[in-house]
Amino acid sequence: MEQQVEVAGMTCEHCVRAVTEELTALDGVSDVHIELISGGNSPVTILSEDLVDPDLIAAAVDEAGYQVVSGD
Repeated sequence: MEQQVEVAGMTCEHCVRAVTEELTALDGVSDVHIELISGGNSPVTILSEDLVDPDLIAAAVDEAGYQVVSGD
């Protein structure tokens, strides 16, 4: 299963690592790909066994210090 969200506030590879770490800790998430757009909204692709609750995704991103601004 593939889900995509956009995350605001990421500016560097440290940001990418923080968001990736939080998202891969969610049950069922196997991989995370982030296209860093410094100062803009960065597309994030989440690969998982099943659909991950969007609220859990938003909470994980928030825990990393960033905000989901759109998603499916």
